[in-house]
Amino acid sequence: MAKYLISFPAHAMRAPTEALFDVDRDAHAVMAEAKAAGVYVFAGGIDGSVPPVRVSADGTVTEGGYPSTRPLDGGFAVLELPSREAAVSWAARFARACRCDQILSHLGLDPRPPPKARAREAGQEFAA
Repeated sequence: MAKYLISFPAHAMRAPTEALFDVDRDAHAVMAEAKAAGVYVFAGGIDGSVPPVRVSADGTVTEGGYPSTRPLDGGFAVLELPSREAAVSWAARFARACRCDQILSHLGLDPRPPPKARAREAGQEFAA
């Protein structure tokens, strides 16, 4: 099983204001289907009312993201699925619900278990 990010930038959703209730209802219905199917990991949206900051290695905080990139916004879902074909199918469901195309990305995750689990497997105590 692999994890997939299904997302869209806010500007892609062109639903009229009067349709937003239906979009919300339909998107939550797809999330409920994903939960019932056991493939839902988490979902949400970027809170546009909280400006992003860029944090450097020394802890310096700079307002905004990288100057050469568009700010990250919109909605997303992370699903754990058996194949790319299954991911495409779920992305199409979200596209219908959200009334806009979705971006499908395969997430490459660290295959090692977290430190606490590694310590447990080695018969060692974990000190945080």
